[in-house]
Amino acid sequence: MFRQAPQVRINTARLVLRPPRREDHQPWATLRREGHGFLAHWEPVRAADHLSPQAFRNRVAWAKRAIETERAVPLFLERKEDGTLLGAITLDNIRRGPAQSATVGYWVGEAFARQGYMSEALEAVVAHAFARMDLSRIEAACLPENTPSRGLLERVGFKYEGVAQSYLQINGRWRTHVLYATLRRDRRGPTDAG
Repeated sequence: MFRQAPQVRINTARLVLRPPRREDHQPWATLRREGHGFLAHWEPVRAADHLSPQAFRNRVAWAKRAIETERAVPLFLERKEDGTLLGAITLDNIRRGPAQSATVGYWVGEAFARQGYMSEALEAVVAHAFARMDLSRIEAACLPENTPSRGLLERVGFKYEGVAQSYLQINGRWRTHVLYATLRRDRRGPTDAG
C-alpha cells in the first residue's frame, strides 16, 4: 500500500512554518544577500551559485524529498501578518530506531533578529518533533562566542552538554562548537553553560 508523504505546516502565534516553494526564490535570495555580513560569521562558505534560481530549485526539490523520506524537515519562517519571509529552520539528520533523535539548525534575517521569531519557531519545531514525529532528543550546536544563539537555545529549554572540537567548517575554518540538547522528557535542571 502506498503511504502518503507527510505534510508539514506548523502555525504559531505570529508565524507559519512551511517547506520552501519555487516562488520563494526572490524573497529568499534578497534576504540572504542583504544579510550576508550578518550571517557569514556563523555559517559555512556558500557555493558561488548559492543564490541562483537553479540552486534554489535544487533546494526546493531536496526539501520535498527530505520530508517524504523523513530524513529532514526544512521549513521557512513566514510572518502571518504580511507573508514576509524571515528565515529558516531545519530539523535534520533524523535518526530512527533506538536513537529517535535529530539535529536542529536555523537562521534569521538581520532585520528580524532578536524579535522572538526564532524562539517561537524553535519551540514549535521541537513540539512538532516530540509530539508528531515521536522523536526523543533534539540536538543543536553553535559557536562558543555566538551568545544570541546560546541564549535562544537555553531560553527554549536546551541544556548545555559539552564541546566538540573542529565540529563544522564555518566561514572557511574548522571551528569548535558547544553542544546542546533537549529531551522529550527532560528532567535535567538548569545548567551553567560552558
